[in-house]
Amino acid sequence: MNKQWFYVVIASIFEVYWVAGLKYSESVLEWSLTIIAIIVTFFLLPLAAKNLPIGTVYAVFAGLGTVGTVLVEIVVYGEPFQPLKILLIVTLLIGVIGLKLVSSESSESKGVA
Repeated sequence: MNKQWFYVVIASIFEVYWVAGLKYSESVLEWSLTIIAIIVTFFLLPLAAKNLPIGTVYAVFAGLGTVGTVLVEIVVYGEPFQPLKILLIVTLLIGVIGLKLVSSESSESKGVA
């Protein structure tokens, strides 16, 4: 995985934190960490988009962030487990992985690393 895709994955992880932080932060420290996570996310995404297709970057970022947020809600915050929700998440992940694979093939054929 090249550096730009690594930035997208890390930005998605930080997105999961700040989305949960917007809902559950109560102390100044929690709000500060949420703001830092937002800043890190929006610092890394433009770095990734310099050499990757922006539509694909955003789709992968949003997809991974959505999957992570739903899983954190279920595991950490006790959101009810719903099989249909998991099926839809798996469908989303298949689409995200497909976009990443197609994007990699397009970038390699153009000589972009």
